[in-house]
Amino acid sequence: MKAMILAAGKGERMRPLTNQCPKPMLKVFGKPLLEHHLIQLKKAGVTDVVINHAWYGEKIVEYFGDGSQWQMNIRYSKEEVGALETAGGIINVLSTFNDEPFLLVNGDVFCLLDYTKLSFNVNASAHIGLVKNPEHNLTGDFQLVEGQVVLPKNTDDETYTYSGIAVLRAKLFTPYLHHQGPLSLGTVLKSACQEGLVSGQVIETPWTDVGTPERLEQLNQQAQENGFKEI
Repeated sequence: MKAMILAAGKGERMRPLTNQCPKPMLKVFGKPLLEHHLIQLKKAGVTDVVINHAWYGEKIVEYFGDGSQWQMNIRYSKEEVGALETAGGIINVLSTFNDEPFLLVNGDVFCLLDYTKLSFNVNASAHIGLVKNPEHNLTGDFQLVEGQVVLPKNTDDETYTYSGIAVLRAKLFTPYLHHQGPLSLGTVLKSACQEGLVSGQVIETPWTDVGTPERLEQLNQQAQENGFKEI
């Protein structure tokens, strides 16, 4: 299986740390977030990875090169800042995956997940990892009903937050292949949920959306206190 890491965001909420640095290159326990993703993907047997980039993306390319240092094959998709958004960035390289399922990881999350534990439903267009709602998203994004991801209908429904980790099929994006302008993955997933095309599972591995300097600091503090293997 191939993988894509989304790394094209500008990281506005991470300023000033991202003034001259792409957010996925910020360090957790001495390594860029992106490097942790590559290590976990390699452990799962993934060796072909696409990384999209925009904001100071040349720093990503300079650091990781062709991926040979990690025994991987890395190719890059350069974008203009803010031009495509998440789904648009995926559509831009969709031919790379030849209609085969591929792993997708947000470059700005931290989770030492064993990717082989993702149970892809062969009948689904997408299988997404969900986590318990963090403090910054207490209302959640989706509901999980017998393995199927649906949109919440009532305020008292138990909800989960999309982890930024998924297995996707190219057919998920078929309705949007001629879309003009930015397109978010959230929009695509919510539409697919209404058609019953999204399966999911709850990820129990500790997870952090590294979206603010405070969360990054807290994550590094936890790693130092508990030991990297424990986080």
